[in-house]
Amino acid sequence: MLSAEELQEHIRGCTLNSRESQKKIYSSFYGYAMSICYRYTNRQEDATEILNDGFLKVFVEIYRFKPAYTDTVSSFKGWLRKIMIYTAIDHFRKNQKHQLTGELNETYMHVPDTHEDAVDKLSYEEILQAIKFLTPGYRTVFNLFVIEGFSHDEIAKELGISTGTSKSNLAKAKKQLQKILFQQNEIVSKNVV
Repeated sequence: MLSAEELQEHIRGCTLNSRESQKKIYSSFYGYAMSICYRYTNRQEDATEILNDGFLKVFVEIYRFKPAYTDTVSSFKGWLRKIMIYTAIDHFRKNQKHQLTGELNETYMHVPDTHEDAVDKLSYEEILQAIKFLTPGYRTVFNLFVIEGFSHDEIAKELGISTGTSKSNLAKAKKQLQKILFQQNEIVSKNVV
């Protein structure tokens, strides 16, 4: 990771279209940016496309970057995160919008009620892996609402859907995620016995 001074130097270099500075920023923040992009898709090719489109936007707009607070590196990471999220939204709109559903079907899935809380037994990585099995529309709404903290109104505006559709997709995503986690737990339990 770059120090604050190195980052500021490379930001200045990027404003002058220095390929070396662009390469340094790209390689330093690749893993961080890819982890954001990969939450919105389950295909490596799509995550890479989002990442590259996002970095293109970063390098075109880097002259606008002003640290929001004294920690330049954290401020830059926040700015980069926002660009990657909106690039993922753009990618979703372009390629997946038709996969959103409009109304909540109460009979969509039935997940048996269990007495113990399976989430307590799951690691962060297991939950992230389960999210990848959600359909693209559900995954996008789930990520924006639960992980990024967007409101349903903000999600609706960004994805070009109604607020009700956003709420419906979140509810369906939660039910689908619950089913996925339950099935994974059943597989693990059978393999242990």
